[in-house]
Amino acid sequence: MEKLIYAILSVKSNPEKINLFLSGVQGIGDIDLNAVSVNELSTVVCSLHKADFIADKLNAIAYAGVIDALAKEFTLLPMRFGSFMGSDEEIVGMLERNYDSIRQNLEIVENKYEFGLKVFCDPEQIRIQLSEDLDAGKDSALDAEEEKGNSVFRTYINKKLKEHRLEESRLKFADSVISMISDRLSEMNAISKFKKIITETNIIDALFLLDQERKDELINTIIEIQNHYAGLKFVLTGPWPPYSFVDVAIK
Repeated sequence: MEKLIYAILSVKSNPEKINLFLSGVQGIGDIDLNAVSVNELSTVVCSLHKADFIADKLNAIAYAGVIDALAKEFTLLPMRFGSFMGSDEEIVGMLERNYDSIRQNLEIVENKYEFGLKVFCDPEQIRIQLSEDLDAGKDSALDAEEEKGNSVFRTYINKKLKEHRLEESRLKFADSVISMISDRLSEMNAISKFKKIITETNIIDALFLLDQERKDELINTIIEIQNHYAGLKFVLTGPWPPYSFVDVAIK
């Protein structure tokens, strides 16, 4: 019977705590959980035939529930849903081969939460505002030159040029919002990851890793930034286990 792995934990402060904790927790399908340990590291696993494993929504929720419960008590590296190894001995070998890398990653996320932030906009409202800003800054001499050489081709070129300028302005606008968020989060020593212009409505998708005790400070900061950008909608989620800030290449 194979081993389904939920997470790798740091148990350096209290190695017996994990066994006591797991005695009251069950995994997917109400299967008992147990720990496989090497020194300061433990994996939380359950015994399950891989052929019987069903990667459906119900099991994914149960799997995530175990990780969330563990994250409230331990520093951990969550494993991807459906991570199997053949036996306890294989897990011990994996922990031994990757011991230093795993421990370094655990130190990075120790006593920290992950948060997600999505920033949404009304694309038409943003387009109108940016168009007005572009028109306000447009050179009147250039306007006169465009009228003088008016043609179908010139009209087409001007339209494409305006679309290009609008897209540039949209990117610069997203950069300005990211800059404000980054400046405020730097005061909290947060680690951040940003993606911009995900869709027409989702202009920023961000992830933050910061100390657990600064949760309320983050929430209040995002509310303040939201008030500064009345035309945008900020959606903050979390805290989550640090899924996005783990960089271990398992050997």
